[in-house]
Amino acid sequence: MKHVAEMASSSPSLYRRLHDVFTKTPKPHFQTAKDINLKEIQSLVHKFKQSSNNPKFRQHFTNYESFIRQLIRTHQFSAIENVIQHQKIYPDIKNERFVVRFIWLYGKAGMFDHAQKLFDEMPHLKCERTVMSFNALLAAAVNSNKYDNITEIFKELPGKLAIEPDIFSYNTMIKAFCNMGSLDSLVPIMDKMKKSGVDPCVITFNTLLDGFYKNNRFSEAENIWTWMENTEVIPNVRSYNSRLRGLVENNHVLEAEKLFEEMKKKGVKPDTHSHNAMITAYAKDGNLELAKSWYAKLGESGCLPDHVTFSLLIPLARDKDDPDFAYELCKKCIDLRRNVYTFTMQRVIDMLVTKSMIKEAKELVELGRNCSFRYRLEIPNDLSFSLNCNL
Repeated sequence: MKHVAEMASSSPSLYRRLHDVFTKTPKPHFQTAKDINLKEIQSLVHKFKQSSNNPKFRQHFTNYESFIRQLIRTHQFSAIENVIQHQKIYPDIKNERFVVRFIWLYGKAGMFDHAQKLFDEMPHLKCERTVMSFNALLAAAVNSNKYDNITEIFKELPGKLAIEPDIFSYNTMIKAFCNMGSLDSLVPIMDKMKKSGVDPCVITFNTLLDGFYKNNRFSEAENIWTWMENTEVIPNVRSYNSRLRGLVENNHVLEAEKLFEEMKKKGVKPDTHSHNAMITAYAKDGNLELAKSWYAKLGESGCLPDHVTFSLLIPLARDKDDPDFAYELCKKCIDLRRNVYTFTMQRVIDMLVTKSMIKEAKELVELGRNCSFRYRLEIPNDLSFSLNCNL
């Protein structure tokens, strides 16, 4: 970090930007690709490469992840390649863990060809390839949506490189097929996994549950749940959430309520997603009172509502003509900086004005103007006279 500190006196603005990039919790400063100044990017890349000279800096993956994510968001792919190529000058490049981080980051950037090339170069870089880097390449293919490549990699590379796929390898393959909706292709993968003596873990089951429930293959998903119950794998909150959503989607609401209570009895604490599943059940039926009761339970459990919670409840409160609850939800949504459609909030503003709740309508407009998302809320023009008379 010495190189970064040396810049503080000569370029305070640039230092602040770099400080944001290099800290563990960076504040985004590039909002869109249009906001980017090419010379500024080049300068930041240069300074980052200077900081890479410090061995202690190179030890922390978060330094690379934070900066590369900034470049990904602003579509600076040549800069990403520039930064990663530069790392080959350091002796750390002989360390597989060091290389794996860059294969993974290439994947997050959707630059699979670069990830593949780096993997192929590892012997030349005098870096051993094990199942760790193999798994990183599989993950890069999934993150880059290169599903044809992942099948080929899994089929050919283990034999060529004398690598035995592990549970992470199989979980990545299962995720890939679930993402594609190719659930029938999972059968040979699961058979191969069994023959290799690799036992499924909770991540395996969670991925399968998500895949089958989301693809409306309810009975098969229920069979997977039974399979998990018959193993030594203990379901976690993600497991329960997948099943809750599946039960709700298939209108088994009473079973979903029983499952919600069951998870609590088994010591699995429901989270926001668990409550959202139950809110969804009653929002689908237009039952505002029961949806409100589950919203109350969410707060009582110490969970915070997310954008899904508000996207379900605000329109429901509006449609069921409950201005007080709609107003409360909108205030909470803005306070928590949860992003929902401006149109949704504007409909609440309109309702408040028609209900002569002018003070509340004006408050939401002001909050919307001042919040980070900059909701463009306004009082309806045809009611502006009424507003002015009541202020």
